[in-house]
Amino acid sequence: MRTVKVPLGDRSYSIKIGNSLLSRLGSECRRLKLGTRCAVITDRKVGPIYSKAAMSSLREAGFEPVEIRVPAGETAKSLGTIHACYDKLARHRLERSSFIVALGGGVVGDMAGFLAASYLRGIGFVQVPTTLLAQVDSSVGGKVGVNLKAGKNLVGAFYQPRLVLCDLDTLKTLPKRELRAGLAEVIKYGIIDDATLFRRLERRLPALLKLDAGELAHVVARSCQIKAKVVEEDEREGGLRAILNYGHTIGHALEAISQYGKYLHGEAISIGQVAASKISRDQHGLGQAEVDRIEALFATAGLPTQVTLSKKETTKLLAAMKLDKKVSGGQVKFVLAKSIGRVEFGIEVPQATIKASLH
Repeated sequence: MRTVKVPLGDRSYSIKIGNSLLSRLGSECRRLKLGTRCAVITDRKVGPIYSKAAMSSLREAGFEPVEIRVPAGETAKSLGTIHACYDKLARHRLERSSFIVALGGGVVGDMAGFLAASYLRGIGFVQVPTTLLAQVDSSVGGKVGVNLKAGKNLVGAFYQPRLVLCDLDTLKTLPKRELRAGLAEVIKYGIIDDATLFRRLERRLPALLKLDAGELAHVVARSCQIKAKVVEEDEREGGLRAILNYGHTIGHALEAISQYGKYLHGEAISIGQVAASKISRDQHGLGQAEVDRIEALFATAGLPTQVTLSKKETTKLLAAMKLDKKVSGGQVKFVLAKSIGRVEFGIEVPQATIKASLH
């Protein structure tokens, strides 16, 4: 088992990465000295596969868990779903010392974290991410929330988990499309901070797609290390943390205009990252050879690298980008690459350059 620390003073926590960790959920929670009552939030895809093991582990450790199963998919990440969960938490009499376990992918983690942050003004929660994307990104760093019709994650909070437990065995039941989508965030870490990781991905991507245990453990741990370092320096996205959004400005807008149904998050940000690399070339000095490497790696991962939009859709995309949380003074701010492994944030980009990057 590998352990990555997220050092945030009295809100510090560990990310534990390895195989067969789900059976240790109860004993790991007991170490945190949490209250007896807890709720396991999961969805209708993950629940039937892993809920029984999670609930058994918690019971064996002396906890009294209740399962709350929500619909699967990005469209479930709404205030309506949250409201229904509040009622269930109250019915099961969760208290201030109680806690929530998020068992699932990024959508479940975001919702469960927001529930924990807001119920009784804040109770503990533990992340048990079951997708690659959640293990390397959304379960770490404390950004929790839900979507509005207007855009993604517009309602939320910064609320750190008490523990993140990444059981690599859960990736064995992950659909290949979801696995590929998770690789989009792993590739992002290479682009923003670690050229060595990027080169390793260029060499070892086939092994990752075959779920090679050693390779998986390495990339999950390295991704978590990079994110933990950034979060330690800028927990609430006042500056540096913005680099984690490389490719997300266009990606989130693409998800929004397609009603969160056409693209998985990783697919949308794959398109967004390739577009951001072209903008970086045109405006920030990124070499064409590196643009080609970036596009080739996403393509090798089986991810989309471009999108065909009508004039009307392009207008909608640009409007959706204005609702991005990183907009300042009405201006969309981009993260752009100087080279693979080095990016800068807070850069204004003309609309014409954005449009050109999509074609």
